[in-house]
Amino acid sequence: MTRRHFLAAAGAALAVPVLAPSTILGQAARPAPSERITMGVVGWGMMGPGNTQAFLAQKDCQVVAACDLDKEHLQQAVDTVNNQYKNKDCKAYQDYREMMARDDIDAVMLAVPDHWHALLAVEAASHKKDVYGEKPLARTIAEQQAIVKAVRDHKRIWQTGSWQRSVENFHKACEMIRNGLIGKVTRVEVGLPSGHYDFAGTGDKRSVTEPPARLNYDFWIGPSKMMPYIEARIHMNWRWNYNTGGGQLLDWIGHHCDIAHWGMDWDNAGPSEVEGQGEFPPEDAMWNTCTKYRINLKYPQEVTMVIAGGHGDIRGGTKWIGTDGWVWVDRGAFDCSNPEWKDISKLPDNLRKVKLLRSSNHHRNFLDCVKSRQPTLTPAETAHHSAIPGHLGLISMITGRKIKWDAARECILEDEGASKLLTRPYREPWKLA
Repeated sequence: MTRRHFLAAAGAALAVPVLAPSTILGQAARPAPSERITMGVVGWGMMGPGNTQAFLAQKDCQVVAACDLDKEHLQQAVDTVNNQYKNKDCKAYQDYREMMARDDIDAVMLAVPDHWHALLAVEAASHKKDVYGEKPLARTIAEQQAIVKAVRDHKRIWQTGSWQRSVENFHKACEMIRNGLIGKVTRVEVGLPSGHYDFAGTGDKRSVTEPPARLNYDFWIGPSKMMPYIEARIHMNWRWNYNTGGGQLLDWIGHHCDIAHWGMDWDNAGPSEVEGQGEFPPEDAMWNTCTKYRINLKYPQEVTMVIAGGHGDIRGGTKWIGTDGWVWVDRGAFDCSNPEWKDISKLPDNLRKVKLLRSSNHHRNFLDCVKSRQPTLTPAETAHHSAIPGHLGLISMITGRKIKWDAARECILEDEGASKLLTRPYREPWKLA
């Protein structure tokens, strides 16, 4: 399933509560302002609108501010919020730092390009905001480490948009693995998309032009290397250039690899060896991210993992193979070696010695945890470890070498050149605190 097809389906699902009568939304009996979680939203591109609508549907959440560097996107965000509440109270920002400085905002939703994840997340945490942030956690492993540290140091609640954990078929599959229904797992297969896709529908708008007046392009490039403005690599398509994104591999690693880790109890673990091969466009191409890739990883207890995009032998989704059978799961799909498991909606209680946290609404889980101060389904540390295999796989493909990874110390062993790729230079005046 392509991201566009998925978004169409997911958007329809999200639209149901948003279009429901106000009494269903809770507007007729909203909690007092002192009991609501006030939220600011940053980013109105691919994931921002859906995330915002999901929070607008929660009666104990009040969206009070919106931020975007594109004035048209910003106006759409403000109008969406104000139309929901039937007022003009949503304040517009183009500088996220001004919004983060507000003492009356409890939490923020961040849906921005990968190259901005770390700066916004650290800023939010330093201002004591709880965060719902998109995956992957950040553009590099070093930036992810900075987010984890900031969230921990400032005692923030963090939810990553790896929402598959809040869907029943993924929960069922992972509980089956954790409870040993397929015996000892020996191999895990993670199938991700390949190639590029013009999400913004820019067509032939692939030549260098002046940025539109509505977009603060210098700010949008931010800490990354300044590049000429090309419409086809900005909104939504920023993920296809390594200056701002990580291609299909990093775009999806926080979904299917996240589920693979959840099933294996690897939320705080990682591989010891990573070796990848990939096909890349020219480095100076407009879209230069890897189009086809295969990564082999060694994990604890002699488990191997394969992450692949564009290889027919690796089925899209997540598959665990054990000594007593196998289980495969994807969006809207489930399959397994035992026919008796296929028709059950969830694992029976008598088989659930290990009970994974259950959620039917990823955004609701975040709000509940903001109130309880308990960890969410996908806290920052979990998202960090889920994305590390993708980052290391990309480093292996770029260097052409096998990567030896010390998961405890989170460092690459015996390879100074590869170690430099754990981080990236920042364009002045941007610095990561």
